[in-house]
Amino acid sequence: MNEYKEVDGKKLRLGYTTGSCAAAAAKAAAYMLLSGRRKERIALETPKGIPLELDIEEIDVRSGSVSCAVRKDAGDDPDVTNGSLVYACVSFSDGTGVSIDGGEGVGRVTKPGLDQPVGNAAINSVPRRMIAENVEEVMELFDHRGGLSVVISIPAGTELAKKTFNPRFGIVGGISVLGTTGIVEPMSEKALVETIRTELSQKSALGQKRVLLTPGNYGSEFIQMGLGLDAEAAVQISNFIGDSIDLCREMGFEKALLVGHIGKLVKLAGGMMNTHSRYGDCRMEILAAHAGAAGANAGLVSKMLDCVACDEAVRLMHEADPAIEKRTLERVTERAQANLVRRAGEGLRVEMIMFSRKFGVLGETENAREYIREFRGD
Repeated sequence: MNEYKEVDGKKLRLGYTTGSCAAAAAKAAAYMLLSGRRKERIALETPKGIPLELDIEEIDVRSGSVSCAVRKDAGDDPDVTNGSLVYACVSFSDGTGVSIDGGEGVGRVTKPGLDQPVGNAAINSVPRRMIAENVEEVMELFDHRGGLSVVISIPAGTELAKKTFNPRFGIVGGISVLGTTGIVEPMSEKALVETIRTELSQKSALGQKRVLLTPGNYGSEFIQMGLGLDAEAAVQISNFIGDSIDLCREMGFEKALLVGHIGKLVKLAGGMMNTHSRYGDCRMEILAAHAGAAGANAGLVSKMLDCVACDEAVRLMHEADPAIEKRTLERVTERAQANLVRRAGEGLRVEMIMFSRKFGVLGETENAREYIREFRGD
């Protein structure tokens, strides 16, 4: 791939995701199965709008099925899957449409709360859609009215998974097939923080003294739909909560309201000011510890520690004892707020709202609603 972007003054090459590899391999295999002709390169349009033309390797044509592979290229991004072969085996099936499953080296979901339900191969929603759409394109080209089965395999995935959080998340037997844009973009932390600095600086230059912060798209959606505020007014700060608080203080903001999903903000209760998983994943430990302090018994604490998603842990608390759920979330919110206040120092007042897409607001600090009214102009 010969697309580049500049990061920290360096020209870095973009790559493509395991999802793009899987979709391209599936498209090529479907083409060879339905046409009877060999295909050694395949064109693919990514969700980001960047077209790819990828080499096809390991072609194996059999009666009723074709298998082939695409080699993962992560560009200049450090990715454990770089160079791995992603295989697709496409075969005729009963019925109509495209069925998708995982084979060797593709993990399988064993715990609730992830992108895919328990029992499914860990092939996320966007890659599944890419695979289906590209195979359907070939089916339409050859007017194939029957069904096709697609099995994605990554033989190196079993070993690679040991270098990821998959085992902890309850994905067993291999890695996940990921990607929301189809493209891997190298990004340095410095570049991301500088982007946040630029946006905050623009707001400061306009004379604004209060600022709305959120880690990402979930927060922006909740700000709009759940709080009735303008999502465009929020600064997306990704995992860089501590750095963003520092910047707000540096630029003279007087008030900041942080709105974020529990999966991010619960880490603040443990003092983590950068919530990226590479720095640790202490969500369940924090929730379980505070649940224990709130009166949860050992059985509930043990179940919470086995959860892979915060929503699941909240559900367990609610079903066991809503009073424990309430006290636990209050404790987490208070501890997170204390760490935010400590980071903010003098002159900057920080409030917080913690939410779940499933359960709504789970925690809010004392003056959060006052800040919301101020942002609304009430």
